[in-house]
Amino acid sequence: MSVLAHGIGAQHDLPLSPFYAFAGAFAALFVSFLALGLLWPTSRFRGDRAGRPLPAAVQRLADARATRTAARVLGAAAALFVLLHLLLGPDDPDQNPAPGAVYVLLWVGLVPASLLLGPVWRLLNPLRTLHLLVCRARGRDPDAGRPLPGRLGMWPAAAGLLAFTWLELVAPDPASATALLLFLTLHAAVHLAGAARHGAAWFDRADAFEVYSGLLARLSPLGRRPADHRLVLRSPFNGLDGTPQLPGLVATVCVMLGSTAYDGFSDAPSWITTVQTSPLGRTTTATLGLLGAVALVASLHVLCAGATRLISGRLRRPLTAFAHALVPIALGYLVAHYFTLFVTEGPRTVQLASGADHPAPPEPPLGPGGVATLQVAAIVLGHVLGVVAAHDRSVRLFPPGRAVVGQLPLLVLMITYTVGGLSLLIA
Repeated sequence: MSVLAHGIGAQHDLPLSPFYAFAGAFAALFVSFLALGLLWPTSRFRGDRAGRPLPAAVQRLADARATRTAARVLGAAAALFVLLHLLLGPDDPDQNPAPGAVYVLLWVGLVPASLLLGPVWRLLNPLRTLHLLVCRARGRDPDAGRPLPGRLGMWPAAAGLLAFTWLELVAPDPASATALLLFLTLHAAVHLAGAARHGAAWFDRADAFEVYSGLLARLSPLGRRPADHRLVLRSPFNGLDGTPQLPGLVATVCVMLGSTAYDGFSDAPSWITTVQTSPLGRTTTATLGLLGAVALVASLHVLCAGATRLISGRLRRPLTAFAHALVPIALGYLVAHYFTLFVTEGPRTVQLASGADHPAPPEPPLGPGGVATLQVAAIVLGHVLGVVAAHDRSVRLFPPGRAVVGQLPLLVLMITYTVGGLSLLIA
C-alpha cells in the first residue's frame, strides 16, 4: 500500500492553470491585507474569554462520567485492535487494517474530528486511559507529579511529530508491522514514563497527537472557557487567538508545515532520482530532505519575526507572538495534501477491519479538476485566515502608526508559503 507512505500520490498532472492559481492567491492575500488595514483598526478577538455558552443539558452530557468513560473505552478498544493486528495479522498492508488505522484514520482523521468536536484525542488517548487505570490501582491521583518545567513547553510534542512523520514519509517500510510496533512501543514508553513523573498534565504538552489535535481544535467552533470550564460556541478566530504562546509552539507548527511540504515534493521525479542515486543512501538522503523542509519553514519564520521586531519596535516574544497565524496555514496544507487519501483509503481501511478481503478503495468524490480546485482553495483560504489572525494580533500589540507596516514581513512570509504550497501542487 504505497499510498500510505505519501498523502497525495502523484499530483503533478492536475488540470490546473498555474497563472490563474497564483494570480488568485496573490489577489486574495493582497485584497485581504489592504481591506484589513483600512477597515480593522482595533483588535476584535478575545481568545478563550469569548464564546456563547451551550445549553446546560449539553454541558452535562459532555461532562458526564458515562460519556468520558465511553470515549476512553472506544480509544482503548481501537488501540487494542491495532496492536492485535500488528502482532497477529499478516505483514501485508493490503490485508492488514492496522497501517491504515494509524496513518489514515488516526493521523488524517484527527483533522476533521478536531475541527468538528474539539481536542478529541484528549478523551480517546489510550495512554492517558492506561495511566489513569494504573494510578487508580495504586491509589494515586493521576494529576499528581512534579511540575512541568516552563521551558519544556511543546518541545516533546514537536519531536514526537517529527518522529512520526519520519516514519510515515522516510522509513524504508513504514507500513510494516515491525516498524509500527517499534514506534508505538517507544511512543508509549516515553509518555507513560513522562506521565508517571509529571502527572496527566504531561500529555497536554508532550503527547504529539494530543498537541496536534489541540492545535487543530483551535479552529473548531466548539471550545471550553478556562475561567469557568463552560462549553461554548465561538468564532474559530477566538479559539485561534487563545493559542498558548508556549516554547516549542513554533517548532510544532513548523514540523506540521515542513513535513507536509516534504510529502508534496518527495514524489517529484527529480527528488526520486536524487534519493535513488545519492551516495548517502535512500534513507539518509530522505531524512535530510525532511529535516531540510522543516528547517526551511522554521528559518523563514525566524527571519520574519526578526524583521517584524525591527520594523515595529520592541516586541515581546516575537517568535511566538504570531505563531498562531501559522495554524490555519498548516490546516490548509493538510487538507490539500491528504483529502484524497482520507476519502479513499479511509473507507477501505474500515472495510478491511470489518473482514472484507482485498477491498478496492472507492472512487474519489471529486474528479481531477475538483480535487485541484479544492487543494488550491484550501491553501489560499488557510493563508487568508492566517492574515486575519495576524492583523488582529498586530493592532493589539503595535502602536497604531506601526500596526500595518509591522505586518509587511508577515505578508511576505505568507506569500512565500503560498508560492511554495501551490508550486508543490502544480509544478
